[in-house]
Amino acid sequence: MKHRIVVLGAGYAGSYVAGNLARRLSPADTEITVVNAEPDFVERLRLHQLATGQQIEAQKLADVFAGTGIRLRLARVTAVDPQRQVVAVAHADDGGGGELGYNTLVYALGSHGDDRGVPGVAEHAFDIAGRPSALRLRERLDRLGRRDKGGRVLVVGDGLTGIETATEIAESRSELSVALIARDELGARLSAGARRHLRQACDRLGITVLEHTSVEAVEATRVLCADGTALTSDATVWTAGFAVNPIAAASGLEVTENGQIIVDRTMRSVSHPTVYAAGDSAYAIGDNGRPLPMSCASAGSTGRQATDAIVGHLTGRKIANTKLDYPGNHISLGRRDAILQPVDDEAQAKPTYVGGRKAAHIKTGILKISLWGISHPTFGLPKRRRRLATAPGASTVIWGV
Repeated sequence: MKHRIVVLGAGYAGSYVAGNLARRLSPADTEITVVNAEPDFVERLRLHQLATGQQIEAQKLADVFAGTGIRLRLARVTAVDPQRQVVAVAHADDGGGGELGYNTLVYALGSHGDDRGVPGVAEHAFDIAGRPSALRLRERLDRLGRRDKGGRVLVVGDGLTGIETATEIAESRSELSVALIARDELGARLSAGARRHLRQACDRLGITVLEHTSVEAVEATRVLCADGTALTSDATVWTAGFAVNPIAAASGLEVTENGQIIVDRTMRSVSHPTVYAAGDSAYAIGDNGRPLPMSCASAGSTGRQATDAIVGHLTGRKIANTKLDYPGNHISLGRRDAILQPVDDEAQAKPTYVGGRKAAHIKTGILKISLWGISHPTFGLPKRRRRLATAPGASTVIWGV
């Protein structure tokens, strides 16, 4: 019997790990299955563009994994049983259930929007944490744009997602008025120069910035603030944080308070050695001693480390330590402006930054490279891939090249 590797989630982390395992492990010994609820790869970093009406081509995962030997299972993960080493799924087509057994599990289910327990967010607010929700926001903006009086859009949250969403809507949908609600000072984590650049961009785009404002409730046509202010809104976009899927916590894996899987330096679960985690699902400590933030950059570094660890464990080779760092923030401010803000080892903004068209071009290049890497998972596939140290069903050691 082949060694069964099951990858949960086909986002930036899961797709990367699956593709690179297929590159490096021999199909004679291993069987790789990817489980994902949607048939398309979702460019999460561009969902704010999709929501504003821009055309973002969705790549079919069946095409992405074609010719790699990777099996794609379109299903929603409902539970993980690390004791029995099985995953329970609900089929995407007919809703039927089933189980998948594994020898090695890669948990990369990512994250979703977090309502933070604020009343009314789930019922009345939009988010752009997934493609379906981004398309729902797009429909609402289209309807508002067709009205004679336009409409008012409130974006709650001034993190990277909130800033990108507010500036993208303001630039792409000039018939709408946009307000950005910041809990603290706008761009508080940026350098002084980058904060000035951000403010100038908001002024240029006509965005109203409401700083030091906390939202206590969301209603159908307004947002209620902690100071008693009621802000009218035709569309409220909630970008005030992300949360992970509760499946890991329910499975008995050791997790943090927010449900992220606690892993060692190799992305291996500290409680269940047959389970690895990557991306937003993993609570990984970076080289600076701080937890890596939920981000595409963290998905890349944790995905590389998980891949190296799995290959090393299965083939009997030394496991190299992948660099686990977070170099900085790349913030789009519409299509022609952006901010690249490097951070130091303490995760604090460095004094210098790159802004304007140059930063926008760099951000565009990063997005293209990320998508290309996902779309070509086995580029440079060697003719001979590594065999397992102990072949399935045999006691002899087999070394590959």
